[in-house]
Amino acid sequence: MATMRLSKPVALFILLLSAVALSGLSLTHGFVITPRTLLDRLSESSSYLTTKELWFDQTLDHHSPYDHRQFKQRYYQFLDYFQVPDGPIFLQICGESSCRGISNDYISVLAKKFGAAVVSLEHRYYGKSSPFKSHTTENLKYLSSKQALFDLAVFRQWYQESLNLKQNKPGAENSWFVFGISYSGALSAWFRLKFPHLTCGSLASSAVVLSVYNYTDYDKQVGESAGPECKAALQEITQLVDRSLESNRTELKKQFGATELEIDGDFLYFLADAAAVAFQCGNPDTLCTPLVEAKKAGEDLVAAYAKYVQEYFVRTFGVSVETYNQRYLKNISVSEYNSDRLWWFQVCTEVAYFQVAPSNDSIRSSKVDTKYHLDLCKNLFGEGIYPEVDVTNIYYGGTKIAGSKIIFTNGSQDPWRHASKQTSSPDMPSYIITCHNCGHGTDMRGCPQSSFGIGGNAENCSSPDAVNKVRQKMIEHIDLWLSQCKATGRNSM
Repeated sequence: MATMRLSKPVALFILLLSAVALSGLSLTHGFVITPRTLLDRLSESSSYLTTKELWFDQTLDHHSPYDHRQFKQRYYQFLDYFQVPDGPIFLQICGESSCRGISNDYISVLAKKFGAAVVSLEHRYYGKSSPFKSHTTENLKYLSSKQALFDLAVFRQWYQESLNLKQNKPGAENSWFVFGISYSGALSAWFRLKFPHLTCGSLASSAVVLSVYNYTDYDKQVGESAGPECKAALQEITQLVDRSLESNRTELKKQFGATELEIDGDFLYFLADAAAVAFQCGNPDTLCTPLVEAKKAGEDLVAAYAKYVQEYFVRTFGVSVETYNQRYLKNISVSEYNSDRLWWFQVCTEVAYFQVAPSNDSIRSSKVDTKYHLDLCKNLFGEGIYPEVDVTNIYYGGTKIAGSKIIFTNGSQDPWRHASKQTSSPDMPSYIITCHNCGHGTDMRGCPQSSFGIGGNAENCSSPDAVNKVRQKMIEHIDLWLSQCKATGRNSM
């Protein structure tokens, strides 16, 4: 769900961090960004509990009684902490990015504590789990959250039956618990909502359960998280860039290393995401300190921002400029790491999250508007493609989700939290982790969310106690709900 365009590349990155290859950090261009440099960083053995690929024959269309086609779907399992035979099974949902293994984040701590097996299923179409050899608009028609939820349900049943066969325990039921961050956090909540008999509960970390057409709260939260001085600097940069685009377009884009972004909206989205990722991923000072210092010294703010974009957003964070280029996004070839077109399809058909500029006090350019997003959807996928946000919210309930035994967690600085459930309701507790660098998926990833910390290390959060208090609440709920499952001998509704 992508910074969810952070937006998408950014959002994606986050998902990944989550074990999600979760993602994805699923959100900049929309949701989650999974830069190759980050993927390479996570390739280190300590970053994953396992990277051994396993395969499952999945149904292509769960809604058709006539179409029996199948495709190979990648999954992983980690059994080192599993208390055979009746320990719980943690299903970690992968989001809108390539799923390269089970990340060694806070889920490893939870699995060890509860004696759980951990399994993780790659989202259909992403990574190596594409049903088709090309991603044309026609071939993408089976890419949706609804199909993905059925994938999880069918896989869960198959895995339980396979486990029973190995242990010669026909009809046995382990206690299952579902985890997800960002878009996969929403899937985690929706899985418990739609299949309550298949899981004892779910953790929905930074879960974007509310689809939003014009998501102006994203930009508003960036301004709030930035604070007065940094916000003023960012707004001045936006004004200077908008003016420079009128008089010196080529040189301006060259300054940011983004001359390939011929469409001004793509370029401005790229610049907006570069700022937003600092707050979404727990690195606010990396952005704000040099900008505030430059403004106080009367230095060139655009130059200072261009340096940040090139040195941090592109080189360190690992975002590729081309992922903002609509010509690149029209590429229908299938690649394990090319998830941007896929997420945009979900954005343009289901969830929107159009990160448009608010009418007043905006950080991003007012040229990043609804028309830009609709034109992008049409350019990438053709006529008649637009997000049916109302249908999505009717189907799942948005923030009025009528579920139970779902834990919602959000970081105080995360721009995506306004699309999540931020208030508790009966049997669905919601926690906000408040600290200076608490962003997307802090409860599972620690701080900052843009660098990998073994076991979801929270020591670098500005308030580790705030993170640990919420984690303790998570443990209490998981323990209670698993115990209730075990007492009844089944996953309880």
